[in-house]
Amino acid sequence: MIKGILTPLMVPLDDRNRIDESEFRRYIDWLIAKGVHGLYPNGSTGEFLRFTPQERQRIVTIVCEQAAGRVTVVAGAAEANVSETIRACEHCKEAGADAVAVVSPIYYRLSQESIYAYFCEIARHSPIDVTIYNIPALASAIEVETIRRLSAEFPRFIGIKDSSGDISFMIRLMAAVRPNRPDFSFLTGWEGGLLPMLTIGCDGATLATSGVIPEVTRTIFDAVKSGEQNTATAAFTAMRVLFETMIGGADFPEGFRAGVELRGFHMGHSRQPLSALQKQTRATLVENLRKLLAAPLDF
Repeated sequence: MIKGILTPLMVPLDDRNRIDESEFRRYIDWLIAKGVHGLYPNGSTGEFLRFTPQERQRIVTIVCEQAAGRVTVVAGAAEANVSETIRACEHCKEAGADAVAVVSPIYYRLSQESIYAYFCEIARHSPIDVTIYNIPALASAIEVETIRRLSAEFPRFIGIKDSSGDISFMIRLMAAVRPNRPDFSFLTGWEGGLLPMLTIGCDGATLATSGVIPEVTRTIFDAVKSGEQNTATAAFTAMRVLFETMIGGADFPEGFRAGVELRGFHMGHSRQPLSALQKQTRATLVENLRKLLAAPLDF
């Protein structure tokens, strides 16, 4: 099973807007040293759509090489159509990833039967285990019954990352899937619900904030699992303040890029251009984050 805190990786860029491989590897080592349980390249936080398919492949290769089996690697394999997604799954397997994450087809709003058919095709042809990624804000929502059907019919599906933030949805989902698939992993992708999601039985989380304060997100996970509620609450409160500052101070994920820079990494400029006003706003955000990160991060 996939458990614990997984970090959706931001990718450092050099002065020519290329992947800065040496800084990327240094960042990966730092995250592992700080206690994350896994790495998640080519996700929304990693701005995967702003890289070419060849660059996305290179990103997965770098992560798998640098992780070298020390932590789990669940690589994003979302592409524009099913055949390209299967090819991405094949590359992730070749690179050494443990599993992939696949989102519903983007752009088109699809029926549940279309979503079901899409994932069936992937399950039949993917050479690597698949986690289903539900992010209704950016892709067609996947309903509980669809996930139950897929998990019951295809052992290739080993878990779900749900970024809906809907706790009642997660409760219904676990009740529908776990009786037949006790090995199925349930991961939340929403910081605001981390503490309650872990408390109701989620196996872990994939959180952008873990890329900035990995030690705090790890503390929350460990404290919940060991029953240390006061520690979990204190760490969760601190994480939420930082998360809300990063998510509210700039277009996603620019605030998180600024946060990683303040932890000592040269991230370079995003491939999404910033207006003059956005640059000014970002400068204010950086100062606010600097004050928050000056506080002790041990709980």
